[in-house]
Amino acid sequence: MKPKRFLLPVVALALVGAAAVAALAAASGVPGRSAAPATSKTRPAAKMTRHRLRHVDPAVVRRLRSATWRWQAVMGLRRAQSVAALRTPRALRYWRRQARRTRWLAVHPPHKAALLCIHRLEGSWADSGDPYWGGLQMDRSFMQTYAPAVLLRRGWANRWTPLEQLWVAERALRSGRGYSPWPNTARYCGLL
Repeated sequence: MKPKRFLLPVVALALVGAAAVAALAAASGVPGRSAAPATSKTRPAAKMTRHRLRHVDPAVVRRLRSATWRWQAVMGLRRAQSVAALRTPRALRYWRRQARRTRWLAVHPPHKAALLCIHRLEGSWADSGDPYWGGLQMDRSFMQTYAPAVLLRRGWANRWTPLEQLWVAERALRSGRGYSPWPNTARYCGLL
């Protein structure tokens, strides 16, 4: 059998099936499925979207805001503020944008490659051996100096996320201390 002779009946059958489905949808009265032309009474999609966004769940906005503030605190940044009420679409857009931006910044610390080299030579992220904890082998005084709030909230560095550990080390680098807390591994990584 030639392919063209076989293809023509299959296409015709598909078109008949599609027409039957459209007719059933129009007869059943399923909204949005009818083939009826748009009238002046139906609203354009943009207005419907705006109307749906009028009622914003403030719990969603609070979650976005708290996630943003958490990562800003870990990174040592000032808290973002908004004057918009939590129930407004403006607040939802603002906090969604802030959360996305803050998360992107958190995932990309400035000295990430250097600190990951140190981590590969130091230990696992969950290393709990006293007197050094975490993937960057932080001692008690280091944690108390550069992450007192995280230390109070989460405990020793072995209980922190890898990003939190990287950002605490980043704070030490910003303070002018450099890579001196890791003299041997920093030298091995070519950082000193």
